[in-house]
Amino acid sequence: MNARRLMVVVSVVLAGLLGVSASASASPALSLPEPGGPLPIGRQVVHLVDTGRADPWQPSQRRELMVSMWYPAVPVGKPSTWVTPAESAASVAGRHLDLPPDTFSRVRVHARENAPVLPSPGRPLVLLSPGAGNSRSTLTSLAERLASKGYVVAGIDHAYESSEVEFPGGRLLPCIPCGQSGDPWPGAVAGRVPDVSFVLDTLLRDRRWPIDPARIGMAGHSAGGSATAAAMTSDRRIRAGVNIDGPLFAPVSIDRPLAVLASPLGKGAYGASWTENWPRLTGWKQRLLLEDSGHSTGTDEGILVDQLGLRGSLPPDLLRNQYGSIDSSVGLDFYRDYLTNFFDGFLKGAR
Repeated sequence: MNARRLMVVVSVVLAGLLGVSASASASPALSLPEPGGPLPIGRQVVHLVDTGRADPWQPSQRRELMVSMWYPAVPVGKPSTWVTPAESAASVAGRHLDLPPDTFSRVRVHARENAPVLPSPGRPLVLLSPGAGNSRSTLTSLAERLASKGYVVAGIDHAYESSEVEFPGGRLLPCIPCGQSGDPWPGAVAGRVPDVSFVLDTLLRDRRWPIDPARIGMAGHSAGGSATAAAMTSDRRIRAGVNIDGPLFAPVSIDRPLAVLASPLGKGAYGASWTENWPRLTGWKQRLLLEDSGHSTGTDEGILVDQLGLRGSLPPDLLRNQYGSIDSSVGLDFYRDYLTNFFDGFLKGAR
């Protein structure tokens, strides 16, 4: 499978559910893994508008972003949600699933909604960018682990590049490039670079977040991994980055730490772009292949697919490409552990 076809496939995958039937009567109890760190966590959702920039997909509109902030928190308040009820209902209906409309808004997560920020003189910040067609919610397990270990985490939804993301006013914006012919994702990745810088500018001005501006990292999955490398090339405030199975669409030159975490599918589809750019990565660098994994093993999707009992119903090619044969919990823990150790080393100075 070539890189262009793979990106098209990935852009229509959300939670691994491609119209595969699951029984509504089962009323599945879905939950994400425990964060694993010592600190309680909170989550706040922030709507940002870049009034100085037109949206690349809707030029008559200003660029909008939905950002989820995960952070060490005072453990009070109600539990957060994986997605909103409207996002859940749209996902269930759009994929013709025999599931209750609120299935995905009932996924158990571990942050408390709008909990007070735990005071600190300055914490490291990690930005997260999701894959093509995926929302920031698919990176919740990664975000909760980092927040429980003392990080402020900002998960970014880039408008019109994710499926069924709710914006203020109950607007559910479609994924415009998901339905386009050709290869719109290199342009989408280029557009995410100013998104990331705008989010950084905004968060560093906002006194609610105890962020140390000298300790900023970024990670992303698929197109979000591509955006991580591109943003590091453009914005030197990002001190270290992790690309989870994302192609490098354009040449990148980076003198700071960058890791590339690959699945067998990503290695075959994107490996040439990594090899071509490797000499231009002059800082610390590492490229790892997780055997038996799939392209989406580092997201929440595999966990939910398994809890819904869908592995036996998915087309074999989709199952192998997206989730591999690895146990979904083991695979996700690899990515959570790697990101924690990577950023502890390069943002906290740990060994």
